[in-house]
Amino acid sequence: MSDIQPEDLRVLAEWDTPTICNGLEVIDATLIAKGFTTKTLYCARPTMAPIVGFARTATIRSRKPTTRNSESQRKMQAKYYRHMAEPPGPTIAIIQDIDCPSGLGAWWGEVHTTVHRALGVAGVVSNGSARDLDANTKDFQLLVGSISPSHAHVHVVDVDCDVEVCSMEASPGDIIHADKHGAVRIPPDTIRELPQVIKVLMAKEKTILDATKEHDFKVERLLEVMGLQ
Repeated sequence: MSDIQPEDLRVLAEWDTPTICNGLEVIDATLIAKGFTTKTLYCARPTMAPIVGFARTATIRSRKPTTRNSESQRKMQAKYYRHMAEPPGPTIAIIQDIDCPSGLGAWWGEVHTTVHRALGVAGVVSNGSARDLDANTKDFQLLVGSISPSHAHVHVVDVDCDVEVCSMEASPGDIIHADKHGAVRIPPDTIRELPQVIKVLMAKEKTILDATKEHDFKVERLLEVMGLQ
């Protein structure tokens, strides 16, 4: 779907990421066990509303210095920032640390969170690390694999590329929904259908939850509202 508008994404920010996952698996059963992060990520802003945006992707590493000469690495760095600033927005940085183990050096801190937010990036999902926890800009969501006090040799390896972060595969331009629970990739052809599917699911859940509050609630009533009788 090439006509996705910012409003389509803003609507999806009304629900948390688990609810988005629930809706996706109703629309496409193959998504029940793929397309989302599968590791606990450190969330810097657990009370922040969900973020939804188009993926801007890159790979980084920090255990060894870059093998490029200084001029080549500067060009790669410039390419990175240009990619992060590319329209359309809103955007989310999806950054794969390709070291094993990942996260030795932090790519994310006070400067980078502030710079990316100024470029229109709403947040980051990464298996890499972050630092400056008290100084990072407050309106930027951080979902990272670890915390590190040092940046070590951290540098950009590739930009505008396919990545995989905690089992979630992403390509540039993919639609990502993220909050304190993790992140999920949303297929474009589900964007307009998702809101109605979610509303139906939530109505079903409300029937069950309301039943549990009945003064004479028993297991048979549970089976009834769950359609198991």
